[in-house]
Amino acid sequence: MKKCKITVVKRTLNQDLIDVYLSEEFKKDGFEFCEHFKDGQEFIVDDPNVMPDKFCAWAWVDIHRELVTVMSGGNLDWMSKEGSALTCCTDGFRPVIFKIERID
Repeated sequence: MKKCKITVVKRTLNQDLIDVYLSEEFKKDGFEFCEHFKDGQEFIVDDPNVMPDKFCAWAWVDIHRELVTVMSGGNLDWMSKEGSALTCCTDGFRPVIFKIERID
């Protein structure tokens, strides 16, 4: 398997969905961008079975399929650059978008 770099491209916040669907209990303390990551943060992965330190376990599971595809030498037809993927975690309120790049 090839090494990959995971970059946090963008943390997002869907305030319209928060206003309608988030419980009042979570709203009272404020609900902000994901606190696990910072935009531009990078992680190097050389084993798809080992989650990087300080990586969100939920996000790891969400992006794992694309990570393994890229690490295995696969390419995603819809990506402009071979050996890369754009993917995100499944937090509907504050999803984080990740870029995965194979390091040759």
